[in-house]
Amino acid sequence: MKRVSLTVKAIYEKSVLKLLEKVDLKDGEEVVVVRRKPNVDKFIGILGKASAKELEAYEEEVYNH
Repeated sequence: MKRVSLTVKAIYEKSVLKLLEKVDLKDGEEVVVVRRKPNVDKFIGILGKASAKELEAYEEEVYNH
């Protein structure tokens, strides 16, 4: 079995995980979901008076690009 790592953003709504982009998977293919919550605490004070939303956007930009 070939193992490939893939990171995809998704939203959980009404007991359904909805992917925000297309993935190349076959029907019935099993996947493992890992939840990662943004840790904005490490940025507090570094960027002045940034809001939590701004800090999450910063973390996304730094760690996912």
